[in-house]
Amino acid sequence: MVSDVSQTSITGEQCQLLDPGRKKDIYLNNTSYEDGDEYFDKNLALFEEEMDTRPKVSSLLNRMANYTNLTQGAREHEEAENIAEGKKKPMKMPQMGTFMGVYLPCLQNIFGVILFLRLTWVVGTAGVLQAFAIVLICCCCTLLTAISMSAIATNGVVPAGGSYFMISRALGPEFGGAVGLCFYLGTTFAAAMYILGAIEIFLMYIAPEAAIFRSTDVLKESAAMLNNMRVYGSAFLVLMVLVVFVGVRYVNKFASLFLACVIVSILAIYAGAIKSSFAPPRFPVCMLGNRTLSGRHIDICAKTQELGNLTVPTRLWGLFCNSSKQLNATCDEYFAHNNVTSIPGIPGLASGIITENLWGSYLQKGEIIEKPSAHSVDVLGAMNPEYVLADITTSFTLLVGIFFPSVTGIMAGSNRSGDLKDAQKSIPIGTILAILTTSFVYLSNVVLFGACIEGVVLRDKFGDAVHGNLVVGTLSWPSPWVIVIGSFFSTCGAGLQSLTGAPRLLQAIAKDNIIPFLRVFGHSKANGEPTWALLLTAGIAELGILIASLDLVAPILSMFFLMCYLFVNLACALQTLLRTPNWRPRFRYYHWALSFVGMSICLALMFVSSWYYAIVAMVIAGMIYKYIEYQGAEKEWGDGIRGLSLSAARFALLRLEEGPPHTKNWRPQLLVLLKLDEDLHVKHPRLLTFASQLKAGKGLTIVGTVMVGNFLENYAEALAAEQTVKHLMEAERVKGFCQLVVAAKVREGISHLIQSCGLGGMKHNTVVMGWPNAWRQSEDARAWKTFIGTVRVTTAARLALLVAKNVAFYPGNAEPFAEGNIDVWWIVHDGGMLMLLPFLLKQHKVWRKCNIRIFTVAQLEDNSIQMKKDLATFLYHLRIEAEVEVVEMHDSDISAYTYERTLMMEQRSQMLRHMRLSKTERDREAQLVKDRNSMLRLTSIGSDEDEETETYQEKVQMTWTKDKYMAARGQKARTLEGMQDLLNMKPDQSNVRRMHTAVKLNEVIVNKSHEAKLVLLNMPGPPRNPAGDENYMEFLEVLTEGLERVLLVRGGWQRGHHHLFLEHPPAPTSPCHFIPLLPSCQAGGKGVCQNSVGAHLHRAQLPPLSTPTGQARGWYQRDGGIRPNRAGSQWGNPPKAGMGEISQGARHHAVPKLLCFLSLLSWCGRGGRAVGLWASYPRPLFWVQAAWLL
Repeated sequence: MVSDVSQTSITGEQCQLLDPGRKKDIYLNNTSYEDGDEYFDKNLALFEEEMDTRPKVSSLLNRMANYTNLTQGAREHEEAENIAEGKKKPMKMPQMGTFMGVYLPCLQNIFGVILFLRLTWVVGTAGVLQAFAIVLICCCCTLLTAISMSAIATNGVVPAGGSYFMISRALGPEFGGAVGLCFYLGTTFAAAMYILGAIEIFLMYIAPEAAIFRSTDVLKESAAMLNNMRVYGSAFLVLMVLVVFVGVRYVNKFASLFLACVIVSILAIYAGAIKSSFAPPRFPVCMLGNRTLSGRHIDICAKTQELGNLTVPTRLWGLFCNSSKQLNATCDEYFAHNNVTSIPGIPGLASGIITENLWGSYLQKGEIIEKPSAHSVDVLGAMNPEYVLADITTSFTLLVGIFFPSVTGIMAGSNRSGDLKDAQKSIPIGTILAILTTSFVYLSNVVLFGACIEGVVLRDKFGDAVHGNLVVGTLSWPSPWVIVIGSFFSTCGAGLQSLTGAPRLLQAIAKDNIIPFLRVFGHSKANGEPTWALLLTAGIAELGILIASLDLVAPILSMFFLMCYLFVNLACALQTLLRTPNWRPRFRYYHWALSFVGMSICLALMFVSSWYYAIVAMVIAGMIYKYIEYQGAEKEWGDGIRGLSLSAARFALLRLEEGPPHTKNWRPQLLVLLKLDEDLHVKHPRLLTFASQLKAGKGLTIVGTVMVGNFLENYAEALAAEQTVKHLMEAERVKGFCQLVVAAKVREGISHLIQSCGLGGMKHNTVVMGWPNAWRQSEDARAWKTFIGTVRVTTAARLALLVAKNVAFYPGNAEPFAEGNIDVWWIVHDGGMLMLLPFLLKQHKVWRKCNIRIFTVAQLEDNSIQMKKDLATFLYHLRIEAEVEVVEMHDSDISAYTYERTLMMEQRSQMLRHMRLSKTERDREAQLVKDRNSMLRLTSIGSDEDEETETYQEKVQMTWTKDKYMAARGQKARTLEGMQDLLNMKPDQSNVRRMHTAVKLNEVIVNKSHEAKLVLLNMPGPPRNPAGDENYMEFLEVLTEGLERVLLVRGGWQRGHHHLFLEHPPAPTSPCHFIPLLPSCQAGGKGVCQNSVGAHLHRAQLPPLSTPTGQARGWYQRDGGIRPNRAGSQWGNPPKAGMGEISQGARHHAVPKLLCFLSLLSWCGRGGRAVGLWASYPRPLFWVQAAWLL
């Protein structure tokens, strides 16, 4: 018997034994029935179909616990070589702890050449106080950066790669690539700096006779030294590259030896400082007056010496006098007036020399190093090569840049995260302890150097005053050679470490594939060694070696590391402030303020040390950032920059929700409706091109399209089509979003797009679509019913509509017009969009050289001269430059052409309806035509996309009777009579009037604008009765006939409130009447009223408001009753008859009957304040709001 407790799964054979009649489960379609294979788990039977895509928790936890997504380090390198040699060893789990894995590597990387070669010089030049401040600021910078790095490193598993991986995964590929390359360049120049330091130790203190280039001239000696640095540095670089190329394991095996050298050297410094307190070492310094003399060529520190009973000149005498053997020789004036004395170079800890070394002594290049407290006769004297001179001009900022590389190397622990047993615990503790240790060493050494060593010796960079010894070596115990040898080997080891880490960092960047031209450096040997990256690193390091000066390379190095640390702090601060759900560091001792302070210190140190290097480093990082952004980094790492964008977008959207945009801030937010062909390609790509030419509006662009089908079945095709549209958007440089909807019917999908696209305040307010060109030739009514349905949905949604006719002839972005006109035909006012569109188009290079011409239509009763002046004034206030022309349209009889065109339209419409009817419906329709004697517009007849036409197939009569034959004959006769009446029909008079308007307008437009590059005109609204849809299409076709490019514009009422500006006279006496389309004013001055809808006007009252923001109270009269109401509240249905009033006192103005201010522009009065009254009227409600316009 099988126990449910002890056994959680059973095999297929066991199932068959337990239940022989059991059939194969229909859900187990991917399981194996081999013996012993477990094909399902009894407790997870509900999820067995999804096991391929949704694994069990146990297997997920196993993979997470053994996550090895790490770049290749030294251990992996050795394993790869062992495998290549056929000595495959079992994989060992990482076992390194905090001390060996993080603490000691950080110590080795932080302690470097600056400690041994430049720290004494920094203390002597800046003084103990300023040197202490320099070291403290730099150490605080790295400590704050380490805290930020610890937070990032403990927020999940950190792969090997150090700061690059942390920054790129925290700030995104753009910042990651830019800072990663800066970090790479910093590491590469660090290799050059270490090599130059090793060469300086070798040529200055170990084997000075090995110099190839020599010079006796003090001015040329420096140049000769630089050439020696270049030659030996290049040789050292080649040697180190060969060592790294042969195998990284050799570098790692000697790392412990190099670290031991560093520790022994530092201990020797402390031992020497302690010993100096009771037995200071003897390193005399020869002084001439208060000037320091070089001890390299002086055997006796005196002008003369006693040999028996004779006083003879010393070698020093011969250096300052014209005769080295005669005491009466002519000597240098300063030499003659000042005594030569010898002072101890290492007075010792108990000497109190620290009081002299507290303050700095910055020197110009070539200036003599002097002891301020020594007595001297102030005479000029000649410049002698035996003086110890300053080799460079020093300043506080220079010292900061030179010292900062000595505190870098804090990323060594994170680089070794793949070798750590518990990286999230070891990295913070080990790194921070290492920084605290090194900070203590640096700060204590600053104090010890100032308290033990003479100031002139401290300022002597190369130890000339102490017979060419390394200055810090003179303090050490038991011998200066401990420091010399230890610093040499530690510097060589640091150089090897840099040449090992830099190529792997470049390889990691290249493998991320965010910078295309670096892909070649992602390749490696069979064992993973980055050969090409190593060669590039060697080439860049050679550039640093050719500089040949440690003091010039160090500031460059500082810039790149400071840039890196700046962005580590930025990443931590940004993630902390955003509080993203994935930000859960195990390291708790961080705060965004600490990261911000660290970032500020990094930025300040960059500009303090070298402002021009800082600018160059930022320009390099910025260029890399923009290059990665331009190439389009297709990496999604959940970074903080995208999180910041998300938070900013959310904040902005919530702010936009507070209310509709002000009229001044309105801009077209486009929803571009594209049509796909059978191959899911965009049918009219020029529509997207036109949308891109409107980008000067700085608004939202949503590209929407509809795919007919079932979403579950066509999901893959929908994704492919969406990608096609996105690629087209990229090609046309359209900045926006793509939205594809899968729907059963096109009209339904378009309705969904119009209703649901956008988010919050970022919703579209304008729909852009193409004109159905072949609607006449198509027998399918869907060719134009979808278009009219879209127009109706857009109108119902209070959106503006742009219909591009002949869109295939619209220009591309690479086809600018050299000249031409953009003609605007302003027939009715529906919000002012006709004025805005040509202005936006002219901002694009395609339309920039075109001129804007605005035409408006005047009737017989209009004053065309005054209209032209008013229109020019209106454009002046809108700040739009355009030519203005008023076209007069006189009343004329309806031409025969118009009558015939209308008749042909109606006959065609009825014929198409007749062809689409079933036989039964055709008979009924023919009888209806015959009975009425005149064809009226039919309702609810014809096919619709949403209602399939029901067809009835005629049944085949197997046998014929006389009655059936007579009935069929009668039906056929009635059908023929109906068709004959169809041909003899008379056109509907309303259609004739509309056709007359379309023909007349078309004649005027073609006459004026037949050569225009683009014609914009008002688009009439669709008929309320759907039966007139086909005629509506014909009217639009006639209206735009003969024009190459037409843009039909229909404004959205919700977009722009319709304004009525009223000027109130001081003392009104009688009402001011406005007759429709007739300028008139009876007691308030002169006024103009243009009402394009021709609504009947009645009297109304509107007094001045009592408060600037007061709510005007309103009344209107309906059926003899007076009803009070408040502005902003709902009125009832518009009055059918009677007087409509908005009143508060004793002023009278005319207001349209239905309160429709579509195109009303009015002035009335002789001064006073202007009051604006605007309205929008969603049926059947009406809102009125009043405000001051001062």
